[in-house]
Amino acid sequence: MARLPVLSAREVLKGLARLGFVVVRQSGSHVHLWHEAKRVLVTVPNHPELAKGTLISILKQGRLSRDELLGAL
Repeated sequence: MARLPVLSAREVLKGLARLGFVVVRQSGSHVHLWHEAKRVLVTVPNHPELAKGTLISILKQGRLSRDELLGAL
């Protein structure tokens, strides 16, 4: 299993967009993305660096594997 690198919100948002997620709204510093086929909503905090636990939470919300996200970056 690939280790998660330290990523910024901008990098994660670009990767999620490549995987078919679309920004639906932003509430303060949190960006909400929707994936129509999976019917899931993912919330990404718009911070310069995301903690490992936050990245894991984003993967769980989006029903993604680590390799899927890293492959989209």
